[in-house]
Amino acid sequence: MPAFLLAIFLSAFLLFQVQPIIARYILPWYGGSPAVWTTCMLFFQVGLLTGYTYAHLLVSWLRERPKWQVGIHLGLLLISFALLPITPPESLKPTGVESSPIGGILALLALTVGLPYVVISASGPLLQHWFASVAEGKSPYRLYAVSNVGSLLGLLTYPVVFEPHLRLSEQTGLWSGGYVVYGAIAAACGWLFLRSARRKNEMEARMDEEIPERASWLDRCLWILLAACGSLLLLAATNQMCQDVAVVPFLWVLPLSLYLLTFVIAFDAERWYFRPFWVPFAGVSIGAVVYLLNQDHASSEIHLSWQVAIYAAAVFSGCMICHGEMVRLKPHPRYLTGFYLAVSLGGALGGVFVSLVAPRVFDGYWEFHFGLVAVILLGGICVVRAMLASGKGWKVAVPVFGGVWVWAIGVMIFFLLKHREVADDKSIHATRGFYGVLRVYETEKDTEDHLREMYHGRINHGRQFLHPDFRWWPISYYTEESGPGSYFENLPDPVQPVNFGVIGLGVGTLATYAKTGDSVRMYEINSQVEDIARDYFTYLEDCAGDVSVVLGDARIVLEQELANGENQQFDALFVDAFSGDSIPIHLLTKEAFELYFEHLKEDGVLVVHITNLHLDLSAPVRTIAESLGMETMQIISDPDFWYAYYSRWIFVSKNVELLEAIGAGRSTPWDSGDFERIHWADDYCNLLQVIDW
Repeated sequence: MPAFLLAIFLSAFLLFQVQPIIARYILPWYGGSPAVWTTCMLFFQVGLLTGYTYAHLLVSWLRERPKWQVGIHLGLLLISFALLPITPPESLKPTGVESSPIGGILALLALTVGLPYVVISASGPLLQHWFASVAEGKSPYRLYAVSNVGSLLGLLTYPVVFEPHLRLSEQTGLWSGGYVVYGAIAAACGWLFLRSARRKNEMEARMDEEIPERASWLDRCLWILLAACGSLLLLAATNQMCQDVAVVPFLWVLPLSLYLLTFVIAFDAERWYFRPFWVPFAGVSIGAVVYLLNQDHASSEIHLSWQVAIYAAAVFSGCMICHGEMVRLKPHPRYLTGFYLAVSLGGALGGVFVSLVAPRVFDGYWEFHFGLVAVILLGGICVVRAMLASGKGWKVAVPVFGGVWVWAIGVMIFFLLKHREVADDKSIHATRGFYGVLRVYETEKDTEDHLREMYHGRINHGRQFLHPDFRWWPISYYTEESGPGSYFENLPDPVQPVNFGVIGLGVGTLATYAKTGDSVRMYEINSQVEDIARDYFTYLEDCAGDVSVVLGDARIVLEQELANGENQQFDALFVDAFSGDSIPIHLLTKEAFELYFEHLKEDGVLVVHITNLHLDLSAPVRTIAESLGMETMQIISDPDFWYAYYSRWIFVSKNVELLEAIGAGRSTPWDSGDFERIHWADDYCNLLQVIDW
C-alpha cells in the first residue's frame, strides 16, 4: 500500500543519509581521520541493532495488542522530535588532545542523533510487520528491498546533490524536516494497521492454526556470521581506501552503496542470486584486490580509478555472496523481526571488530585480509551445505567444488601473508592508533647510507640519514631545493632570529632549518608520531634552535591560544599535515586560513604543502588566498637525488617582495593565469572537485 511503501522508503532514505551528514559535520573536530567514519559506522550499526531489538520485542511481547504497538512507537516519535534539529552543538566539540576520541564521538552521536536514529531504524521491521497484517497474503520481505533502495538513494544523493549544494547547517535542518514528515506518514500506517485488526474471535481462531517451524540454530548462526562478514568487509575496505586517497564522503558512500545494493538484489527475489555467476565473480574480484594489496610501495602507482574499481568489485561481490546466502536461509514471515535482529547483530559485530578489536590486536589494517578469507570460507560452507541438502549429484559436485574452494583459500592466504611479510620487511617499529598505522623502516645499517623512514599507511612521511656526517640533511620533501629550503635561503635578514610554526610533525625534518636563536613550534595531533620522531629520528634532538612540540589538533590548539592571548606572531607557518596521502580538509578552509594569519606577523608567509598522488589542492588554496587579498606563488621541486622526493609548495602572503625573493629562479609558473574558483569553508568542502580521476 502507498502509505507503507512511502514510510519505509523515506525512513530508509533518512536512516542512511544522516550517516554521511553527521560524520562530515564532526570530521574536522577529530583531525580528519578515516577512523571518524568507521567509529560513526559502529555507532550506527549498534543503533540499528537497538532499533531492530526494540521492534522485535514490541512485536513479540505485544503481538495481540496492536494498539500498544502503535501507541508506544508514535509516543517515542513525539519524544524524539524534542531533539531536533540534529545539528551538533559547539559545546560538544573536543579539546583536540584525546589520544583515542572514540568514546567522545560515540557520546556526541548519542546526544545528537541517538533517539531519532533508533526510532527510525525500527521502522523497517516494525512497519513490515504491520504491512503483513494489513496486506494479508503478501510477503513483506520485498519491502526490505524497497527499504534498501531508499537507503541507497539516501547515500548516493549525498555526495552528488546535498554535499555540493548545501551547507552543513542546511543539511541537518533539511534532514530534521524530513524526519517530521516521516512521523506523520508512520502515524497513518499505524492507523491502517489498527483498522485492519481482526475481531477477537478471529484472532483467537488464528491462534489455533499451525505455527510455522522456526529456523534451526545453525541457520541462525549463519545469519549472524554472514551479516558480520559483509559488515567487516565493507568497513575494512573503506579504511583501506581512505587512508591512502582522501577522507571524503564519496569514498564512504561508494562501498556502503554497493553493500546496500546487494541487499536490494538478494531480497527482491532469490533468482537474482545465481551461484554459478556470483561465486566465480567473487573469486576474480577478490583475486584482483589481493594483487592490488601486494602493490604497496611499488615503483609505479596504479591509477586511482582502477584502485577504486577493484576495491568496489571486491566489496560488491563479497557482500553479494554473504547476503545472497543469508537470504536463502530466511525464515517464515512470522519470524521476520527475529531474522532482521540477527542480521543487525551481525552487522554490529562486524563494526565492533573493525573499530574496537582490530586496532588492539593488529598493527596494520589486517582485518581486511581477515574479511576476504572469511567471505570465501563462509560462502563455501553454504554452497557445500546446499549441495548436500539437494541430493542431486552431490557425490561429484561436492568433491570438485570443495577441491577448488580449498585451493582458492590456500592461494589467497599465501598472497595475503606475503603482503603482510612485505609490510613487515625491514620494519623496526609498527604501531596503530585512531589516526592510522605508522611504521618505521631501516635500510643500509652500518653504512654511510644508513636510512630510516616513517610511513603512514603506504605513504612516506619523512626520512633521515643516521650517519653522523649526514643526519642533519633535510631530505625527502624538504631538501634545500624545496619550498622550505627556498624560504630559509632567501630570508630578508639572515641574522635576525626566525620564529616559525609547523602544522604536522612527521619525523621533525623542518626543525633542521632552525638556527641558534630561532624558535620553531610544531603542532601534532597524534602522540604516536611524536614518540617515533624522538625515539627513531634525531631532527628534534639536533635542532640548533628552540623547538617545542604541541600535541592536539592544530585548528583547536591555535584557536585556544588566541583565546588565551597567546598570539604566536610567526614569521612563517608551514601547513604540512597529512593523514596517509590526504590532507585533513579542515586545515584548508577559509576559516582555517584566517586563523593562520591571526598568528602570523603582518608581513609573514603561509606555506602550504600540497604534494599528492591523487588530489590537486592548488585551486582551493589560491581561491582562499584571493578572497583574503593575498598573493600566491608556487615552488615545485623534482630533484634527481634518490633520497629526495618530488614536492609542491604554495606560498601565501601580502609581502610581495618576500615572495619574489623566495621564488627568484625557483618559482614554478602556474599552468594557467586563470583557475577554477573552489571556495572551501568549514561548513562546505567538496573533495570531488580536486580528485584526479
